[in-house]
Amino acid sequence: MPSLKAIRRRISSVKGTQKITRAMKMVAGARLARAQQRILALRPYAVRTAAVLADVVQALAESESTPTDHPLLTRRTETRALVLVVTTDRGQVGAFNTNIARAAERLWREKQEAGVDVQIATIGRKGRDYFQRRKAPVFHAFTGVWESLDFAQARRIARTVLMPFLRGEVDSIYLVYNEFKSAMSQKVVVEPLLPLAPPPAKEGDSGAADWEKHREFLFEPDKEALMERLVPMYVEVTLLRSLLESMASELGARMTAMDSATKNASDMISRLTLEYNRARQAAITTELMEIIGGAEALRE
Repeated sequence: MPSLKAIRRRISSVKGTQKITRAMKMVAGARLARAQQRILALRPYAVRTAAVLADVVQALAESESTPTDHPLLTRRTETRALVLVVTTDRGQVGAFNTNIARAAERLWREKQEAGVDVQIATIGRKGRDYFQRRKAPVFHAFTGVWESLDFAQARRIARTVLMPFLRGEVDSIYLVYNEFKSAMSQKVVVEPLLPLAPPPAKEGDSGAADWEKHREFLFEPDKEALMERLVPMYVEVTLLRSLLESMASELGARMTAMDSATKNASDMISRLTLEYNRARQAAITTELMEIIGGAEALRE
């Protein structure tokens, strides 16, 4: 049985750790409220931007007189792919990074088995370290993204990952990130960024089907100018959304993990306190028995 001094030292250590985890939980909770506001404000805009672009591309594809020839919309046989993985710089977020990294690795292995050459681009040190340990072909590792997350960061990342697509070095780009659901729930999302996926069909919506059949678009000033602005904007907004989703998910995961750690520390303190009281009682009992034994010996 450990000594009373060792148990007291351990209780003091756990209490110190508990103060840290409680403070980290409170900080993550405060930052989560702001991050949640940002993603809830951007999410409808990002979804609508993708929907509008998909509708315009489909309309152009159906029109013989206006072919879709934007370089970012080029569809090629997939022989080379780029996977952009969004992780965190720091740990203490539970299974957040593990789930992302495993999903990205699973996509990488599946593409390899299908004969597709895969390159990995990572955002966050955790993803970079994960794939470097597995000797993965890392195309680029973005650093400093989470220190100042804004539209300029998304534009910088977009320019870097789009270059190999424009040069024809990759035929598709995939995005792997955590979508924010709630403070306790995040969903791993694996979605194609380029080429643009066709819009999903709406089943059972005859009104939508009629609109799809008779829709017409008027381009002002012209189709080329619109596509030149709309397509890069879609990529940048989609990347910004994935970054904000990941930041909110990270803070939610950290708050949940620190809350669990705080509760575990409380349980450990209770167990150690009980162990300390038992050890102290045993020590007192032993001393009393020694005193009584000595008194009996003197009487004899």
